[in-house]
Amino acid sequence: MKILITGGTGLIGSNLIPLLRPNEIAVYTRNVSMAEQILGHKIHFLSSLSHLSNLNDYQVVINLAGEPIVGKKWTAEQKHKIEQSRWSITEKIVALIKNSEHPPELLISGSAIGFYGPQNDQPIDESFDEPTDDFGHQLCERWEQLAKKAESAKTRVCIVRTGIVLTKRGGALEKMLTPFRLGLGGPIGRGDQYFSWIHLEDMLRGLVHLIDTPSCKGVFNFTAPNPVTNYEFSHALASALKRPCFFKVPEAILRLTMGESADLILYGQRVIPQRLLDSGYQFVFPDINTALDCVRK
Repeated sequence: MKILITGGTGLIGSNLIPLLRPNEIAVYTRNVSMAEQILGHKIHFLSSLSHLSNLNDYQVVINLAGEPIVGKKWTAEQKHKIEQSRWSITEKIVALIKNSEHPPELLISGSAIGFYGPQNDQPIDESFDEPTDDFGHQLCERWEQLAKKAESAKTRVCIVRTGIVLTKRGGALEKMLTPFRLGLGGPIGRGDQYFSWIHLEDMLRGLVHLIDTPSCKGVFNFTAPNPVTNYEFSHALASALKRPCFFKVPEAILRLTMGESADLILYGQRVIPQRLLDSGYQFVFPDINTALDCVRK
């Protein structure tokens, strides 16, 4: 089976590729030399999609590309960069699929639980239809609409709304470890906002599950079945590291350093992966304490 991946050098893509072997993997990247350093030389790299007229040669496309949504303030310029890095590549992929006589059997396309916008403590599964109309929702809604255009009798489309991916190998948890190890970690803002997370291993195994389960199509929340509040997460992480959890990060400091993007941390969603569970997927790390065992090692 031939698999095309966009965003293959990111946290999820780079860790997913080893699980997909011995399938033949192609990675679309704008920086081939950097991708070779990260992924090795036994992968076919595409520096452009413009020379392709179709995707007849591929059975699966996994579309994970996108400018990181956190790390920089959401200026108008940065918002545009975040949007176009997702929308443009998705449009190109879908156009190639629709132009294929023998299109890929599956398109897995990224999204995020930011689709739902800030919510309170109501459990939210894929049937929830009252999202808050903020930047995160608008970004994900357009992203998903573009991907769904690839759906046909020959191609099933799976939309993956991802929560916060936990691993020591990178991402949000790696950034949190230093202050918590120093005993300076603690809840953010009020602390009662929900923190919908997924361990990297379940993220990767869940994607393989979508590939291997032909009945899977549509939207899937990729979060663990037991979301926690930011307060609960902070105390679980401090406990795993055997450190105190006395400090609290004021909202004003986050607003000063992150601007509007602080909403991603100060507000949350209590997201449940109902369709993934219904499809038969069994989580390796269903609760936060077992997921954070990794930081003890």
